[in-house]
Amino acid sequence: MVGKVFPSPLWWILLAISALLTLCGFYRFVWFMSVGYGFAVMGIGAGLLIYTLINGSATTTVILMSILLMVYGFRLGYFLLARELKNAQYRKTLESTGSTKKMPVFVNLIMWAYSMWMYMSQSSPAIYRYANGTSGDIWGYVGVILMATGIIGETIADKQKSAAKAVNPKRFCDIGLYKIVRCPNYFSEIIFWTGLYISGFGTLVKGQWIMASIGYVLIVFVMIHGAYRLEKRHEKNYGHDPEYRKYAESTPILFPFIPIYHLSKIERE
Repeated sequence: MVGKVFPSPLWWILLAISALLTLCGFYRFVWFMSVGYGFAVMGIGAGLLIYTLINGSATTTVILMSILLMVYGFRLGYFLLARELKNAQYRKTLESTGSTKKMPVFVNLIMWAYSMWMYMSQSSPAIYRYANGTSGDIWGYVGVILMATGIIGETIADKQKSAAKAVNPKRFCDIGLYKIVRCPNYFSEIIFWTGLYISGFGTLVKGQWIMASIGYVLIVFVMIHGAYRLEKRHEKNYGHDPEYRKYAESTPILFPFIPIYHLSKIERE
């Protein structure tokens, strides 16, 4: 399997898992990129861990990466599913943006294929590390540390926002990590996937770099676009609030300490 872009049979087993766990998008289109995303990443991590343990050739870094993929995916998938099922206000937001609209079958099929391959591409550095037989190295451990940091950051950000909304559902969140950056959850996800991508520096070869880079660029774009959409929604909800205006003009939108405050054009009277 060394050096192959599609190491067989591992790649195809994990792709089947990704395909299975993204099927939920046929029930609700937005789930291809939300609930299905989280659970597909979890499944890829679990499949990789089980495969390596059964074959008796698991390395410490691959085991750790597999576990972190599982934790990341389960936490995200469960959080998104629970929020949609339990939060009536969030469901109204989805309905108002057209996210619950039924899509044609061919659109669903295209999105399903895109999603299952995208999540494989994102996760590929861990898969290639095992397939190439790479043992412990500095890049692998740096990647693991960044992945763990991303999970911790995202978990803290979600808890802080939930706590703030419980106190005042109609106010924007500007506590904790939100004092440093307006979208700490998206930033934490970028940290997670950057860690996994960096881990490839010690193992990826030739076409494997292309596959891993495509996945990394796509997920970073998704996070940036997510921050853009969130900013648009916040402008609609809080744009005329002087406190929000001050907060938005002084707190970076996505990357801490980098003075980029807006991703969308702000219209003012």
